[in-house]
Amino acid sequence: MQTREMGLEVKRIIKFEGAGTLKAFCDVAIGDLVMIRGLRIVEGKHGLFVSMPRQKGKADKWFDTVSVLTDDTKRQLDEVVMDAYQKECAAPAAA
Repeated sequence: MQTREMGLEVKRIIKFEGAGTLKAFCDVAIGDLVMIRGLRIVEGKHGLFVSMPRQKGKADKWFDTVSVLTDDTKRQLDEVVMDAYQKECAAPAAA
């Protein structure tokens, strides 16, 4: 899936089965310029959401390593990632 406005495209998605809250990892390209690796699809209290890549810092505190600067950009990113995840879930499992 790709959006024309920013050229967002999910390049890789790895879906996880099971009861945990982590449902998938994915990598998203922004045009032919930037690759963001390690976005996560997580099951939260209010449903699925896209979580940015994070790094563990001091005192076991986690920090996002990538930040989206506008609500519109975050919405577009979420749509592209969630569409790719839904397609991955709908695809028949490989034998």
